[in-house]
Amino acid sequence: MKKTFFIADLHLSENRPDLTALFVDFMQNLAPEAEKLYILGDLFDFWIGDDERSELIELVQKHIRQLTQQGIPCYFICGNRDFLLGKKFAQRCGLQLLNDYEVVDLYGEKTLICHGDTLCIDDVKYQQFRRKVHQKWRQWLFLHLPLKVRLKIAENIRAKSRADKQQKASEIMDVNPEFTAQTMQKFGVKRLIHGHTHRQKIHQIPPHFLNEKAGERIVLGDWGETSSILQITAQGVHFINGKIPHKGYAE
Repeated sequence: MKKTFFIADLHLSENRPDLTALFVDFMQNLAPEAEKLYILGDLFDFWIGDDERSELIELVQKHIRQLTQQGIPCYFICGNRDFLLGKKFAQRCGLQLLNDYEVVDLYGEKTLICHGDTLCIDDVKYQQFRRKVHQKWRQWLFLHLPLKVRLKIAENIRAKSRADKQQKASEIMDVNPEFTAQTMQKFGVKRLIHGHTHRQKIHQIPPHFLNEKAGERIVLGDWGETSSILQITAQGVHFINGKIPHKGYAE
């Protein structure tokens, strides 16, 4: 049976070996069953440039490369934490980079996929920040700073982001329903898959939001004590939530 997997918001870092264990277990034992794999952003907790090298980065590259060398395409949409992940990293492991919004055919169903942060328009401060950091000249300047300087800047941004989240209402950090429906109409789809909000769920969209056509919005969860893997086949859609393997993970 053909199947396609979607994952997002793993936030891999050296400080969370448990998340790395979940990722490696998925890549070794479940991902090879897929026809395709889509990673919808925030694979890493932060990304300061393709020239950064670490044991974690090498490990992730190795497992993606092993998958793509088996003939299983692996696609990536940048998240808000790893939006600087670029062509050099992708080339090293066979990853295929996608635009912020992409329409894919999933067994006859046109489906819009994205990270999800662009749909959270009620979070005005974040959207202002996003527009700034996605300016090409700012990215060029940042990527030409020394690695140590970039690392310090990234740590400061993460600390500020954590502080800001504590002061924001949860509704502000979720997608705007009307804007989301308008985006789906713009791309001519009745199904949307995204991450970012960390709230794993399949939402049914009432017909009046999509011009008398019912639809669904599928939200990928973040990875913590369990993984959040969306499996789609011609027969249906369901989530797989795996636990951390007791045996650890292979390097």
